[in-house]
Amino acid sequence: MNSNGGDDAARSETEAFLYGRLNYERQGLPGGSQGLGLRRMRRLMRALGDPQNSLRIVHVAGSKGKGSTCTLLAAGLSAAGHRTGLFCSPHLHTIRERYRIDGEMIEERTFLELTQEIRPFVERIDQEDPDGVPLTFFEITTAMGIVFFARRKCDAVVLEVGMGGRLDSTNIVRPVVSVITSISLEHTRQLGATTYLIAGEKAGIIKRNGHAVSGVRDHDARQRIREVASSRLADLKEVDRDYRFTETLEPETRDGCRRARIDVRTWCGRWENVAVPFLGPHQAENAALALATFDRMRELGTDVTRADVERGWKTLSLPARVEVRKVGQTTVVVDGAHSPASAEALAATLVRNFPRASGRQVLVFGTTREKDMPGQLRALLPNFDALIVTRYLSNPRSRPIDETCQAVADLGYRVSVVAEEPDAAMKAALELAGPEGRIVVTGSLFLAAEVRETLDRWTDVEVNQQLNPGK
Repeated sequence: MNSNGGDDAARSETEAFLYGRLNYERQGLPGGSQGLGLRRMRRLMRALGDPQNSLRIVHVAGSKGKGSTCTLLAAGLSAAGHRTGLFCSPHLHTIRERYRIDGEMIEERTFLELTQEIRPFVERIDQEDPDGVPLTFFEITTAMGIVFFARRKCDAVVLEVGMGGRLDSTNIVRPVVSVITSISLEHTRQLGATTYLIAGEKAGIIKRNGHAVSGVRDHDARQRIREVASSRLADLKEVDRDYRFTETLEPETRDGCRRARIDVRTWCGRWENVAVPFLGPHQAENAALALATFDRMRELGTDVTRADVERGWKTLSLPARVEVRKVGQTTVVVDGAHSPASAEALAATLVRNFPRASGRQVLVFGTTREKDMPGQLRALLPNFDALIVTRYLSNPRSRPIDETCQAVADLGYRVSVVAEEPDAAMKAALELAGPEGRIVVTGSLFLAAEVRETLDRWTDVEVNQQLNPGK
């Protein structure tokens, strides 16, 4: 067998091993995760030699803003010269995106070899488990990340919680700092029906005699986090008490949008006029939280300076999160908003950060079967001159186009173009928007991923043909 054939076989075997456990994870754990705890995860890590004990970890939980905050933290640490691992989810194009060191993804061969290496340990623990409960996709991929970062001798690791915190598979670490971004109602069946209860789960990442920084503003959630920190004799720094920030928008536009700057005053210093690299209503909060965390880490022996932050954050972008692209002269915004709340946040960001385009504003929309599509459309449609309805092709959960068109009609709007796949949707959008217009692609992370692949694939010649079809 040639090497390519061998790689293909290893890739298929790896995908079957990992993704075969997703169905179980989605169905939920027998008896609820409350009864399961971290017993199996601890057994797996012990079998692997407890590599987490050699790492300096920043552990990040929260309802929203986890990925943004983790990316900001990792970029600052890397720019400061600390070899930094970043574990984040979900991924857009490849699972390898979940594992980065100083911004670089794990190599495919390394990922495949690591999966095959860890597999016998997983299968042994599955067989020995008294409840007959197999390790889940997220437990296994978390363990793989920790092994990878330890072997590459990372100086720091930024570790994002999957869901909750107290019983999340990442919570087998002893972090340098625990960070909580925000608390809102989410995963209420698993985490609780109030922000107070949810905060208790998130605060589960705070360790006895540990250090924590919180950007949470909800009153009940703040109270619960304080209770947990106090009961564990942990030092807690909070927004609006131990650090404060102000935000201003730049008067001029860059890349077709106005970006924010923040001034942050913490318990031990100031960060003045820092550019926020990401767009969105809560990104200033995430950036301020990251800066406050750097101050706490400096006190604990890991230094990140203003120059490091400027260098590390200067070219940062978040794929499919109010991501600004250019196709010729046309601005394209790609966002994975897939709920009414995230669609409302996107609409608010477009109004706040993007001046009205002189050309047409075109929405390219496709979503997933189980999502609240009318709620998404209600938030988005008033902001656009034209609507292109499409669907993604990579997953059978894609919402049928006729259902989307009917929902649009029920809301009293008109569909401009129906496109059977994202490539055709983007070609139509470019023609409708023109060079002075703006295209916004949203509705699903799956759609965002496929459109990003289309834009990456198009050559300059192809773009010119789309913009000038008669030439």
